[in-house]
Amino acid sequence: MTFGIRVAALSSLLLSLACAGDGAPSGESAALETNDQKAAYGIGMNMGTQLRAANERLDRAAFMRGFEDGLQAAESQIPEPEIQAALMEFGSQLEAAENAALAAEGQENLAAGVAYLEQNRAKPGVTTTASGLQYEVLRAGDGERPSAESVVRIHYRGTLIDGTEFDSSYGRGEPAEFPLNGVIAGFSEALQLMPVGSQWRIVIPSDIGYGPGGSGPIGPNSTLIFEIELLEIVDAE
Repeated sequence: MTFGIRVAALSSLLLSLACAGDGAPSGESAALETNDQKAAYGIGMNMGTQLRAANERLDRAAFMRGFEDGLQAAESQIPEPEIQAALMEFGSQLEAAENAALAAEGQENLAAGVAYLEQNRAKPGVTTTASGLQYEVLRAGDGERPSAESVVRIHYRGTLIDGTEFDSSYGRGEPAEFPLNGVIAGFSEALQLMPVGSQWRIVIPSDIGYGPGGSGPIGPNSTLIFEIELLEIVDAE
């Protein structure tokens, strides 16, 4: 596997450890004024971002020793095969820990989603389809309905069941256009049921959403809520 471990910001490590114990200035007071200083800070930030996940296990002293030896082109203190074996084991352990954490998060999200869907199902005006999609008509439209191959122009806001907003065309100040064969199944299904001019609130179970993989700010097995206005079928002709 590629050793792409993500650990707490390397810039913070360098700034807090480089001069530890010798009375030199701390990271917070490091100058960031010249182009070289800004570039160095950027390098640290980029490396730190890539290494963020190993924060709890990173031996700072060993890290700084290797970092300085690399900068100074010094001879490695550990044979290369031994380093590679250690990196492989370290990376595998981090990956296993991350997978376990994602699985636990997924189980928690799934249980919360099932409870929310059961509660929402009982509300007046909510319809549940065979797939488990739930929708509520906020404003009825009288236009055409899109097909599975349509491109639509919509306004929408997407949130998690705790109210966290993860996407919004309203926030961007302009409608969005989507091909219905290029979005998650629950979103496509809902839009194919909506006449142009409609505004619906929909709830998408995780299995017709992003599933156990999640996507960006959407965690694994998340149930999603969208408020959608179908403005136009772009390819209506």
